[in-house]
Amino acid sequence: MAKGRVSRDDWTMAALRALARGGVAAVAVDALARELDVTRGSFYWHFENRDALLVAALETWEQRATTDVIAALRDVTDPSTRARALFAEALGSEEIAGLEPALVAHTAHPAVAAVVARVTQVRLGFLTEVFAGLDFTPRAARHRALAAYAAYLGWLELRRTSPEAAPEALLDDPGADAALDHLVSMLQTPVRPQAAKD
Repeated sequence: MAKGRVSRDDWTMAALRALARGGVAAVAVDALARELDVTRGSFYWHFENRDALLVAALETWEQRATTDVIAALRDVTDPSTRARALFAEALGSEEIAGLEPALVAHTAHPAVAAVVARVTQVRLGFLTEVFAGLDFTPRAARHRALAAYAAYLGWLELRRTSPEAAPEALLDDPGADAALDHLVSMLQTPVRPQAAKD
């Protein structure tokens, strides 16, 4: 990239990569300027201060990883196809590997906490809607949404921390599609009532 010719989006994406690598502390203007091969002055052309960059980066993540994904999936009318497409998208290629677990791990920072809370609420709401479309009761749909979101976060964490122990969580593993299909099937299958005890 040509020196001095970076956009606001270049800065926000660099900040998100830094967040994935080292959390909030890694979002340092001088380090990002070096990464982008620009002067510190380029930063001030786009942002008032580091906090403004952090907020912009978090809002970019929210837009791309939640708002845009949900908008695209609203066009999928078949409930079962929508559920499979949602998980395929969510657990597919990560634009920035390790970003979501890093954000969850840094919710002690107020800006991160606010965006992660908002994103979690929106995602759980959409997941509940997806499961309600599969004819689960409102309560069961909410419970499935919670289980599905916990599975999603755990899947990403396995991918990041334990690729040898859980290679199916990796995108290029031969068993990845089958493992994803199994997860989606489990989440869509109603729980059988327990037999009455004698």
